[in-house]
Amino acid sequence: MSKNYLAALLIPCAMAITACNHPSEVTTPPPATGKDVVDTVTVHPAQVTDTLNLPARLMANPTDVVHIYPPLSGRVIALKVLPGQEVSKGQAIGTLQSNDAASARSDFEKAKIEAARADLQLQRAKELLQHEVMAQKDYDDLKALDDADHADLERTRQTLHNLGFSENDTSADLPIRSPIIGIVLDVGTAPGELQRSLDNANAIATISNIDSIWVVGDLYPNDVDAVRRGQAVQVRVNGYPNEVRTGVIDNIADAVDPTTLTLKVRVVLTNPGHKLKPQMYATISVANLKRQAIVVPATAVIRDGIKNYVFVATPDHKYARRDVELGETHEKTVEITHGLEDGEQVVSTGAELLRQVGAQ
Repeated sequence: MSKNYLAALLIPCAMAITACNHPSEVTTPPPATGKDVVDTVTVHPAQVTDTLNLPARLMANPTDVVHIYPPLSGRVIALKVLPGQEVSKGQAIGTLQSNDAASARSDFEKAKIEAARADLQLQRAKELLQHEVMAQKDYDDLKALDDADHADLERTRQTLHNLGFSENDTSADLPIRSPIIGIVLDVGTAPGELQRSLDNANAIATISNIDSIWVVGDLYPNDVDAVRRGQAVQVRVNGYPNEVRTGVIDNIADAVDPTTLTLKVRVVLTNPGHKLKPQMYATISVANLKRQAIVVPATAVIRDGIKNYVFVATPDHKYARRDVELGETHEKTVEITHGLEDGEQVVSTGAELLRQVGAQ
């Protein structure tokens, strides 16, 4: 085979390879197969909205969270709740056996006896006063003692009521009751454990009403101008990816958290069925500034390593490859920051097929 023949054979091949790698490569459309395999869309600047996403966590309203501590020292002899269980207001969640409770009942019984005796003495003194056998001053002294005994009786009665006892109950076992309706978030004791009312470190139980729940997000100070109180937001909670909840910003903290160096943003959501649980992760999406940008369908962009390109329709009914620079990526569209002009036609369906045809 002669050298001239080899040169004539290699030169067209080199030209074909060079054309395939050129940014302005022109590709002949593939043959039709009963329906169009390539669709185009005319691009124009459109209004897009930037979205600021804040990482967040769910938490119960602190004013609706109750930590139940024993009012007296004693031993837990029964515990009737578990974390996650719903309780009603006044429901007994456990029982405490306490010597202090026995002392409180004894004080009440003594005060009742003293008040009854003082009443009897006052009644006799009244009869003596009517017959002028007793001086008015002595009667007044007995009346004051009777009033004092009745005040002490009322004090001990109120103590019993505060502890959850009735006046006619003879048991020294103290019922521990829930002061609110809610969900048991945590249990901090077990049957048989000794509890001390003054230096107890752990609550017997923590109960919260989560009919509404807080979504608390982290806002970096450089984004503070994009967020305002009362602004509408969307909330997506991990675990429910297909559910989008709407709300408004209820509060923006006035001080930066020293740990995260962020401002806390709060959104309050209603929580029917208690689907949302404290400490679940979430995202708060805030609609930010609106601006003009050229947007194409995500299927129009070919990503080839570090380069991105689209196919643009040419006047001779062919398609030219055009390198582009990408901006924000949305759910089904991509912003083009450089490489396209208003009114150009971009291949929206079939770009991959044109890529294969051009590579042949």
